[in-house]
Amino acid sequence: MSALKSISLPGILRNKYFVAALAFVVWLVFLDRNNLLSQYQLQTEVNKLETQKNFYQTEISQTREEQQELLSSPEKLEKFAREKYLMKKDNEDLFIITTAPPKE
Repeated sequence: MSALKSISLPGILRNKYFVAALAFVVWLVFLDRNNLLSQYQLQTEVNKLETQKNFYQTEISQTREEQQELLSSPEKLEKFAREKYLMKKDNEDLFIITTAPPKE
């Protein structure tokens, strides 16, 4: 018991308010369910999702512009159907030519 009494703590560690605040900070940083590590991971996920949101919004706007172009002109609609879906008229023959992949 005398060994414990002989250890002298600095004055700041004997202050009960400082010890309580230090324990609170340790609890928030390491032990709480919403600690700093999980907050960082969640913020990273939010940033990734916002990037995806911006990408999909630009894709949607481009698709709407293409849709407006296709619906405004029958010639463009016919060209789109021929190129994308390989459609043809009844009296036509369709030949698909593919190129060989480059040799490595």
